[in-house]
Amino acid sequence: MNYDIIRLKKGKEESLRRFHPWVFSGAIASMPPELEEGTIVTVLSYDGNVLGTGHYQKGSIAVRMLRFDDAPIDSAFYSDRIAEAWNLRKAAGIINDRSDCYRLIHGEGDFLPGLIVDVYGATAVMQAHSPGIHLSRKIIAESLVNLPGLGLKNIFYKSETTLPFKAGLEPADGYLIGNFETDVAKENGLLFHVDWLKGQKTGFFIDQRDNRALLRQYSCGKDVLNMFCYTGGFSVYALKGGARKVVSVDSSAKAVSLTERNISLNFPESAPHTAIAMDAFKYLDDMADGEFDLIVLDPPAFAKHRSAIPNALRGYQKLNLKAFKKIRRGGIVFTFSCSQAISKEQFRLAVLSAAVDSGRKVRILHQLTQPADHPVNIYHPEGEYLKGLVLHID
Repeated sequence: MNYDIIRLKKGKEESLRRFHPWVFSGAIASMPPELEEGTIVTVLSYDGNVLGTGHYQKGSIAVRMLRFDDAPIDSAFYSDRIAEAWNLRKAAGIINDRSDCYRLIHGEGDFLPGLIVDVYGATAVMQAHSPGIHLSRKIIAESLVNLPGLGLKNIFYKSETTLPFKAGLEPADGYLIGNFETDVAKENGLLFHVDWLKGQKTGFFIDQRDNRALLRQYSCGKDVLNMFCYTGGFSVYALKGGARKVVSVDSSAKAVSLTERNISLNFPESAPHTAIAMDAFKYLDDMADGEFDLIVLDPPAFAKHRSAIPNALRGYQKLNLKAFKKIRRGGIVFTFSCSQAISKEQFRLAVLSAAVDSGRKVRILHQLTQPADHPVNIYHPEGEYLKGLVLHID
């Protein structure tokens, strides 16, 4: 295929030879003038060797590499990559009769940079994080519904908030194929309303599935506090695990309402549950010492960019310190960071600082991460974004 050519500066090809999927703008020696965002380009080394093919966009990350040869990027390419991702999920046992929601495509982790696809029953929610994926959305949608065995009928495109606003693409959320059927998805036998129309991300945080299941094991007879509850996933699992009471807190009244709907969906008669719309830090300040013996801290990303890392680390330290001071003796804290910019070591150091300041004995029981349907490309370690610890507090 005769794609536009981007040539790298001398010595800047080494990361691509190690299969890292990004080309940074500072590595480029030459490119066509007025190259449009989303254009498929062939990347050459300084001496003219083909390094691969990808999508061009303006900004620090100038090319997201789709393949490391000169074969075409066409419908067959997308069908093959989607089939590979589907087979991986089947091999990992993620798709079964107890769950019909999972992440099918996880960007660089599935060798499709810029693309996220989450499946909820017969509906897939697709997000583009690059102009190139946006321009290929219809081909991708058709590949999804045509894959044998996948069983998708509806493709909802949700990229208004994920694409670079300067690209001038004017994306509109809506169904590319099919239409609305149901918003109820099943995870480990539990049911959840998923708001992909107006909710955060694709409507549900699938990446916490395994960690929610672990929380269920710890919940029997416990008084549980679920901070930043969003859709109430941890709350539903805690109640299913036999928690004595569960309190769900989120600053968003809409999130609290969705949590209550999900509690009712799984416990139609009654459940020892209270949902509160309130700032998390204020709630922790106001609550009584020793009221809970299991606390979940799953905040939104405190650092979306490297410049925000110092403030984010102070935020994690402050949040965990409040929980450590208030939890009952012998209590359990599930604490997380979903900030890609924060490393595992940085997050753990922030939690360590909180433990030291609390004056309590703290032990790590589990070190948590994202599940198998959010794979990390070994050549792209930045994809390991979810960090978590399960802590015992004496």
